[in-house]
Amino acid sequence: MAYDEQQARQSRVVVETPTEKREVVHSQTVRTPDNSGISAGMVGVLVVVAIALITMLVLFWMSSQPASDQNANMVAQQPQQQPIIQQAPAQQPPVIIQQPAPVTQPAPIVITPPAGGSTESSAANAANNDATIQLSIDKQLTDDPKFSSLGITATVMNGKVTLLGTVKTESSKSDVEKMVRRTKGVKDIDNQISVIPG
Repeated sequence: MAYDEQQARQSRVVVETPTEKREVVHSQTVRTPDNSGISAGMVGVLVVVAIALITMLVLFWMSSQPASDQNANMVAQQPQQQPIIQQAPAQQPPVIIQQPAPVTQPAPIVITPPAGGSTESSAANAANNDATIQLSIDKQLTDDPKFSSLGITATVMNGKVTLLGTVKTESSKSDVEKMVRRTKGVKDIDNQISVIPG
């Protein structure tokens, strides 16, 4: 802090007694800070802010200056161009390369199952039947307006149909089950439809 004003007070006291005379001098100095000026810290902050502001202005001016000159030069140098319409090149037919089959592969052998059938073909037939049953049930569930709004799902495994979903009445649940029982190929039904009265 800067101290501009300094006051000195001096007091002198004379003490006189019958035997002696003494003089006592008492001095006091009072300093008052200069409140009218700006502190050194504030001056430093102002200098840093001023430098930052000037730097930003110079950088902004430098970055905008070349861009405007380049744009002006480019506009002056570009002649008026007529639009050019280009036709797409004719598409050439694709090239198909056919490679001969490798010679090391033997010809496929077709084995006809015996008249009694085998376990492999019966598994294939069961899967085929399951798919047919599934398609039939799905078609009935979506085509019939009574069932299409219920959101019932059916899955088929080895002729057993599992029904999932929710309905509002027991009669709707039994109607879905009756419809599935009438489907050809259904062996069993696991009716897991929940009844939630609404």
